[in-house]
Amino acid sequence: MRHGMAHRKFSRTRGHRRALFANMAASLLKHEQIKTTLPKAKELRPIAEKLITLGKRGDLHARRQAFAQLRDEKVVAKLFSTLAERYQARPGGYTRVLKAGFRYGDAAPMAVIELVDRDPDAKATDAGPTWENRGQDDDDEA
Repeated sequence: MRHGMAHRKFSRTRGHRRALFANMAASLLKHEQIKTTLPKAKELRPIAEKLITLGKRGDLHARRQAFAQLRDEKVVAKLFSTLAERYQARPGGYTRVLKAGFRYGDAAPMAVIELVDRDPDAKATDAGPTWENRGQDDDDEA
């Protein structure tokens, strides 16, 4: 019997798996759409849904619980302001998983997980340093 075997292990230790899904949840809430493998997207969905429900609750304890999982102040602020307002009337089902073919290297099934009613401009925000602007902050201080 398979009692108590609800989630996939992904050949990772418990800590590695928790860190993986914390980072993926933060990226999903930040960019509102990410591309990953289909099994990871399916495992990420309940985690993201619970975080958005915490954001809708909006109290201090919910904020601390969300920060304990996400470990990113900007993402937690977005969760409790922008996303909480957007999904206030929706009783659940904040994410959608769309199949996106197979990866070239190993033929792994790929998927796009996105927030329902997402902001298309959020996908391009905070792309990080590029080769052209790399190290410019260091030059300003010197």
